[in-house]
Amino acid sequence: MFVCICKGITEKQIKASVAEGASSVRDLYRELELGSQCGKCVGFAREVLTSEQAMCDYYDAASFA
Repeated sequence: MFVCICKGITEKQIKASVAEGASSVRDLYRELELGSQCGKCVGFAREVLTSEQAMCDYYDAASFA
């Protein structure tokens, strides 16, 4: 699903960036130029980022259990 229509950034790309270490919307801006046009995508991108970080934290914690 597209998150940023202006730059053609997908939810999958955001999830990949989080897996590679992106931890903020600023990181997504640096890597993908997310939010550099109209900015309407930033709210939803933040939701995807937070959700994906929670999943990564869950899997990281599960691997140590």
